[in-house]
Amino acid sequence: MAEPLILLVEDDPLVGELLEYLLGREGFAVRWVRDGRAAHEQINAGQSFVCAVLDVMLPYVDGYSLVRELRASEQHGDIPILMLTARAQEQDVVRALDLGADDYLVKPFQPGELTARLRRLVRRSDQPGRRGA
Repeated sequence: MAEPLILLVEDDPLVGELLEYLLGREGFAVRWVRDGRAAHEQINAGQSFVCAVLDVMLPYVDGYSLVRELRASEQHGDIPILMLTARAQEQDVVRALDLGADDYLVKPFQPGELTARLRRLVRRSDQPGRRGA
């Protein structure tokens, strides 16, 4: 059985490498792209993702726009979305959640907390009667 695939959109190479390692250790495969335009291509490429981890501040297309695009997508409209960003102001959190993000974590983050949040989101999306089921 193939590992569940997570879409990771992160432009910081150090953070991306850390996340790729952490998520791989949790049993996930990671499709890591470094800008919003590449994320747009992945969203429309027909690949199935179990979750998306999005930075807000990205080259070309920001994370808020990607949340909108994912939620409007027939294929990806129900996947869990975790925002992972340095933007910590209440208005940023509220905007992301109002657009359809499922969770919001501010950098710097604790690795254990991030992986626990992702496990919870993926587990909840797999349950009957829940979003994504």
